[in-house]
Amino acid sequence: MKYSSVESLPAYPVLAIDVGAGTQDILLYDPDIPPESCVKLVLPSQPVIVGGRIARATRERKDVFLYGNLMGGGKSASAVRRHIEAGLRVYATELAAKTIDDNLDTVRELGVQIVEEEPENAVSVEMRDVDIGQIGAVIRGFEVEVPSHAAVAVQDHGDCPASSNRKFRFEQWRRFVEGGGDFANLVYKDPPKHLTRMRAVQTDVPGALLMDTASAAIVGCLEDSRVAAHVPDKLVIMNVGNAHTCAVALIEGHVRGIFEHHTRKVTADKLAALLVKLTSGTITNDEVFDDGGHGATLSHELRGHEQGWFVAVTGPNRWIVRELGYYEACPHGDMMLTGCYGLIRGHALAHHLRT
Repeated sequence: MKYSSVESLPAYPVLAIDVGAGTQDILLYDPDIPPESCVKLVLPSQPVIVGGRIARATRERKDVFLYGNLMGGGKSASAVRRHIEAGLRVYATELAAKTIDDNLDTVRELGVQIVEEEPENAVSVEMRDVDIGQIGAVIRGFEVEVPSHAAVAVQDHGDCPASSNRKFRFEQWRRFVEGGGDFANLVYKDPPKHLTRMRAVQTDVPGALLMDTASAAIVGCLEDSRVAAHVPDKLVIMNVGNAHTCAVALIEGHVRGIFEHHTRKVTADKLAALLVKLTSGTITNDEVFDDGGHGATLSHELRGHEQGWFVAVTGPNRWIVRELGYYEACPHGDMMLTGCYGLIRGHALAHHLRT
């Protein structure tokens, strides 16, 4: 495996869309243009946009009808709850309702009315993580051609209506680490059925490759030449995102341990302590999960490697750990596009793709 930022990227244009809790980061990668000069956009994410539309209906005292596709919750789901708390009605199709919870009985208990047709006198709000038509219109408005290849990142806990989605998510991470921690296994051409958010995106962006946002940020950091130089040795990459913080420990290019927490619950001291436990192979799933995070998993290869780690950090909330002196990764000069570069690099791994 090569780690040169030039050789690691594909020889064809790719549209990369990294959908986060707060922003959707968009890169039109063109191999004939220096990465720093490629077209790029940082826009509000669809959960933020949808949440804003529902909030407007709340202020106007109007009922809402949710239709379209399954998408990420976050601000959109929170806006639904506030709308109902304000004494207003929320109607939704089954697919759109799964944005709020995988279990439709839970959605009904919240007060959402599951319907098949649009009710009268309700504001219609379309649900989807990627509005490819709108993005394409913006890009073409600047006389730029939209690439035929696409890749999208969303955080997907997986469909688990009968259990904790945090536990379910970390069961997937556990299998990944135990399977060897190979980056190629973080990219999906045909996501498994339980990754319903990814599969929903693929119906809106047919043919797109899919990655989890945490995975995309991790892989994208390797496009920073200083980070890439440490891949053959011992490397920690931590993404401090708007909603989640994820850190992985790599030995000789393979992920041997990982933890994931909610950013609102972490501090510099807490993350420093967790990193020590991660790199020494002593972190436990329970300590992270019981603290409100997603969890942790590691392999026995981490034992005996306490010293000599290079720590790279990325993400819009990397300032939280700035006092700790970790290296701040900035692939091709743009930290906000770290996930997009992970998606582009995912295309270069295409011959390793699994289904």
